[in-house]
Amino acid sequence: MRKLNYLILLLCLPVAAQASSTYRCGSALVSRTAPTSEVLSKCGEPSSRDFLGYKEVVDTYGFRNEVNVEEWVYGPNNGMYHFLRFEGGRLTEIRSKRGS
Repeated sequence: MRKLNYLILLLCLPVAAQASSTYRCGSALVSRTAPTSEVLSKCGEPSSRDFLGYKEVVDTYGFRNEVNVEEWVYGPNNGMYHFLRFEGGRLTEIRSKRGS
């Protein structure tokens, strides 16, 4: 019985990890792959915007392209900072950290 509980827990982990692929700002939600314009219209201007540089990407045809990488910070909101990373104008990563 105990092994069954561990198996169920392991099967649920990927679902729990998927929950961090959205960010709630007010009553709106933005998901990974959302364009910067959608995030701005739903969440407003961030507390800070940092240009991190460029990243080289290779498409399915083998063409290389450089895209800009930015990090936007929202907060503090109830002591939490939210870091949104954009690559090529699309939301790729959402992280949160409690401020000090």
